[in-house]
Amino acid sequence: MTDRLKVINLGLPKSGTTTFGRAMAEAGFAVADWRIRRRDPNATAFGYVGNLMYHAYFKTGDPLALMENFTAFAEISIVRDGFNLWPQTDWGLIDAIRRRHPGARFVLTMRDPAKIADSMLRWSNLGRTRLPENEIPGLPRPYGGTDAERIRWVEGHAAFCRQMFSGSDDFLELPLEDEDTPARLAEFLGRPLPWWGVANQNTNHAPDDAARRAQLRKARRRAAKRAAERAAKPTGAKPTAAKPTADKAQGTPPPPPASPPRDGR
Repeated sequence: MTDRLKVINLGLPKSGTTTFGRAMAEAGFAVADWRIRRRDPNATAFGYVGNLMYHAYFKTGDPLALMENFTAFAEISIVRDGFNLWPQTDWGLIDAIRRRHPGARFVLTMRDPAKIADSMLRWSNLGRTRLPENEIPGLPRPYGGTDAERIRWVEGHAAFCRQMFSGSDDFLELPLEDEDTPARLAEFLGRPLPWWGVANQNTNHAPDDAARRAQLRKARRRAAKRAAERAAKPTGAKPTAAKPTADKAQGTPPPPPASPPRDGR
């Protein structure tokens, strides 16, 4: 535990996490955003932020123990490369941060849920395959392939955060589209924000309705195929455990594919 102010964003992907991360960096925070790389001067461990949080949580009880030099956490979930981790939905992990780091601040970056859902669809393969093909808290497989399903998930996550922090002064819901958002965040943190704007804007065009339906059918067929394969396995068969790599034993995931889409998220 350190005495430095820690700020943790509980927002979902495409809710404004990159904008928040840049604003924190411009304000002097050491920002961990989605993935910590070896070239980061604040790094003492490397890999996806969500994986490092869970590794430290189960080893030490403090989710931030492997990232002690970082003071702001922008995007903490990860759903790729075999990982499916959503610390912002985990009450136990969030409570551990509050207990181990008194004075920590939590924010929930938010936009119009319909805009978040649409941006998820247009961001790489996040909305088309990764969400509907994974068991995500509040969005179990095969859901997440339609705008309506993603909107309900986004709204449910916001309700979860509001309820978890009800009556607390260490939480701020941050609607990025409101004009007074920078002033509210600066007051909440007790320091000025020299920058506020839009970072990592999604410029991909949304597919038309026919393409969306085709994408959804493909995603659900893949999910059904995997379910059938699992059901066909002999009940007495023992699962084969994969040998952990040296990096993974230290809480760091295997290297990403050679050519990840855009920034890899």
